[in-house]
Amino acid sequence: MLALGGITRIFGTFDGVRAMMESALTARDRVGVQDFVLLENFTSEAAFIENLRKRFKENLIYTYIGSVLVSVNPYKDLEIYTKNHMERYRGVNFYEVSPHIYAVADNSYRSMRTERKDQCILISGESGAGKTEASKKILQYYAFTCPASEQVQTIKDRLLQSNPVLEAFGNAKTLRNDNSSRFGKYMDIQFDFKGAPVGGHIINYLLEKSRVVHQNHGERNFHIFYQLIEGGEEDLLRALGLERNPQQYQYLVKGNCPKVSSINDRSDWKMVRKALTVIGFNEDEVEELLNIIASVLHLGNVQYGGEEGNVCITSDTQIKYLARLLGVNGAVLTEALTHKKIIAKGEELMSPLNLEQASSARDALSKAVYGRTFTWLVNKINASLTYTNYSVIGLLDIYGFEVFQHNSFEQFCINYCNEKLQQLFIELTLKSEQEEYEAEGITVRHHFLLSLSEKFKGIISILDEECLRPGDASDLTFLEKLEDTVGGHAHFVTHKLADAKTRKVMGRDEFRLLHYAGEVNYNVNGFLDKNNDLLFRNLKEVTSFPILFPSSLHPFLTSFSLFSVCLCLPLQAATQFKASLAKLMEILMSKEPSYIRCIKPNDSKQAGRFDEVLIRHQVKYLGLMENLRVRRAGFAYRRRYEVFLQRYKSLCPDTWPNWQGKLADGVATLVKHLGYKPEEYKLGRSKIFIRFPKTLFATEEALETRKHSLATKLQAGWRGYSQKSKYQKLRTSAIAIQAWWRGILARRRAQRRRQAADTIRRFIKGFIYRHRERCPENEYFLDYVRYSFLMKLHRNLPKNVLDKSWPTPPAALAEASEHLRKLCMQNMVWSYCKKISPEWKHQMEQKMIASELFKDKKDNYPQSVPKLFVSTRLNGEDINPKVVQALGSEKMKYAVPVTKYDRKGYKARPRQLLLTANSAVIIEETKLKQRIDYGALKGISVSSLSDGLFVLHVSSDDNKQKGDVVLQSDHVIETLTKIAICSDKINSININQGSITFTVGQGKEGIIDFTPGSELLVAKAKNGHLSCSQTAPNSSIVVQPLLLQTCVTL
Repeated sequence: MLALGGITRIFGTFDGVRAMMESALTARDRVGVQDFVLLENFTSEAAFIENLRKRFKENLIYTYIGSVLVSVNPYKDLEIYTKNHMERYRGVNFYEVSPHIYAVADNSYRSMRTERKDQCILISGESGAGKTEASKKILQYYAFTCPASEQVQTIKDRLLQSNPVLEAFGNAKTLRNDNSSRFGKYMDIQFDFKGAPVGGHIINYLLEKSRVVHQNHGERNFHIFYQLIEGGEEDLLRALGLERNPQQYQYLVKGNCPKVSSINDRSDWKMVRKALTVIGFNEDEVEELLNIIASVLHLGNVQYGGEEGNVCITSDTQIKYLARLLGVNGAVLTEALTHKKIIAKGEELMSPLNLEQASSARDALSKAVYGRTFTWLVNKINASLTYTNYSVIGLLDIYGFEVFQHNSFEQFCINYCNEKLQQLFIELTLKSEQEEYEAEGITVRHHFLLSLSEKFKGIISILDEECLRPGDASDLTFLEKLEDTVGGHAHFVTHKLADAKTRKVMGRDEFRLLHYAGEVNYNVNGFLDKNNDLLFRNLKEVTSFPILFPSSLHPFLTSFSLFSVCLCLPLQAATQFKASLAKLMEILMSKEPSYIRCIKPNDSKQAGRFDEVLIRHQVKYLGLMENLRVRRAGFAYRRRYEVFLQRYKSLCPDTWPNWQGKLADGVATLVKHLGYKPEEYKLGRSKIFIRFPKTLFATEEALETRKHSLATKLQAGWRGYSQKSKYQKLRTSAIAIQAWWRGILARRRAQRRRQAADTIRRFIKGFIYRHRERCPENEYFLDYVRYSFLMKLHRNLPKNVLDKSWPTPPAALAEASEHLRKLCMQNMVWSYCKKISPEWKHQMEQKMIASELFKDKKDNYPQSVPKLFVSTRLNGEDINPKVVQALGSEKMKYAVPVTKYDRKGYKARPRQLLLTANSAVIIEETKLKQRIDYGALKGISVSSLSDGLFVLHVSSDDNKQKGDVVLQSDHVIETLTKIAICSDKINSININQGSITFTVGQGKEGIIDFTPGSELLVAKAKNGHLSCSQTAPNSSIVVQPLLLQTCVTL
């Protein structure tokens, strides 16, 4: 891929579109040749069609015949008309790019600009072949690529918007095409000296007026009628007297096809209204125009009745609408539609019409009104595009050669036009070829073209004579006169003059002409009427109304009425068409022509379908084989020396890689090396001419073979060059980077040394002045000391609330250090407290109270510290239900088993101590033995030893109490803490050493003596005291310091 890509760039194939025609020759078996001139068997129609087929299957719809473009309608959207494509074809040599309509448009534009000669582009083909679309694409190309200004943009818009207007009034749905142009159109696009489109002019030919009153089954009238009915506003339709139903109008129902799936009449109506505004129509002009269109529909609905010879109009409503819309007298119009005026011997007579004549008169008026309206519309568009001092590119969009099962006057005129255009094409092509050969100094003769210049003569003149002669002239008398006058011509045959075999396929009312494209049978019925195309005199008089075209519409219409009444003999339709065609030929002869031949691939409008029979028919009738033979009469291929040498120079060692001498000598050297025979080529003054395509194919295949070996050499050379260049760049870059980096490093080292010296100097000076007040000499040192302390503090902050370590601050920061220490401790305490749960907080509060009461005061306190206080020491089963019932609503806060010592004899009895919110209750099984209200509780005494005895001192004023209560608990610290909290007697707990005095009752006192001993023993001593001996606390018990200290701290 790299090899072929490199060669492609060298030989000038720049991208997918801008590729020389020769680059596709190696793929000709798949996609065909881009120029039919390069067909090996150029005389074979089968080879011609097969080449079309190959390209059509690959969506390559454009092919050249020399400078003629053949276009096949794809019936689908192709991505080949984008702005990018327009840019690629702008200003590019014709043969540097693949075939495209943009190439033809650009070539004509550049020729007009460089040669200062007017151009024209002739577009021909059958209905549905894409002629109208081709002209649109050309206009779009010029609108995009040509210079523009505000004024020029207005003209561009008018040129582009003229298309939808002309299509609405001149196009219709036919069996072959949903948007068929039913008129011939020649448009001049006018350019100023800068090459910008500044104006235009349109000439129309042979509008199919008969379609106004009659359509074949499956066809429609002109688009404008359906667009008006479908898209017109309700108020507009009401003013015009129309209904939103095309089935109500006789001129719209004959084809039985009011709706077409591919046409949106409503949106097209909006487009036409917008286009009329852009072109320059004011509201009054649009209103008058629509009045005339509506009047045609009303004319079609005019109905006749009455007896033969006394016809009358039965639809008075239509006459009223016509009188209002056209501005005529209703009675006069009614008479004109039912009578004809005859002048005999200077007298005017009114002769009544029969039913058939009246219907014909009505239809003739409708056709005439619509035809003259269309002509006025074209003139109005021309007036909006008028410009002086211009160059011109003309676009001719006209019918192709037509051959139907039934051919009449219209086909005769169309085919006559195509015969003239084909003759013109042959003459201009031959002239162009001969001029090129003469310019290059090459002699070529075209003997075979002489027979193509022959053509028939006299038919139109005979038709005019028959229309104008007095007497009973008819279509059959016209046929007889043809037989008498031109019957001996080799290209003319009738049933009477034909042989027996031909008579079987010809009617007696037909004549046959041998055209360049083949034989065509014409039926003479209707020839005279269509050629006359006359209105009765009184119809002309009544329709000479200025309301149709008021003077305000355009200056040149000031004194113009739709139909002028004159006494001179009118020109027949064929003669008028012949004269306008002659003028067209003069226009085309004065310009440099380009040709586009449009082909329809099938009649069903299906994408991808290639109907060979239909294609062969069009190839024949378009005269494409004749075009090809004219082009191939001399040389099949021609190129300028520089182009040919640039492409093929690698095939000869003497011309590769560059030729330094004259181009002609280089090409001569090259073809000599390639072994061209003298009869295969000729060298002109600036071009090489190759006679046979096979010679070019062999050269192209040799180039394709050469590409691979050449690509290898080019790759090797390029890789060596690129790697060497890359190494040189890398080496140069490395040296530059190294030098730059070394400089950076050296500057950094020097800077660091200076900074270090400055720092040391400032530090030493600061140390010397460290005891002075802050000054410039010591501020750096002091700041450093502060910074060092803060950083040391940052690294050694206390980890928890029990960590009392703190770095020693310098003297200047002593106060700040103390503030920081307190803040740090507060923060750690706050953080610790945030993490404490409510349960643990309650536990800690109790422990704090216990610490305040017993720390360093009672020997067994340290053993209680690691043990958690509980809410009760008795389960629900341990307390008798009767006791709970006796307590009533009092809520029990704490319960613990205790031992009570009697006041007399100090006998130990098991009891339960219950604490409520208001009192302490001593329980004996099911009885409440004693209730001590907290208000009567004077204090609590306990020894400093590790025993569990304690005394509850009660007030002697309370008659319910018999004296103080002596109790013993295994959880004395917890029990006393609970009693102190519940009774709010924290300060009433006394810790005694040696003995405790308590009240026994009736003024008597008892004493408890506490002595150390080997074991715990509580008994009555001989002296009558209660003796309590207690062992020393167990020193092996480990107290949790963290918990203890935390409790103390909090």
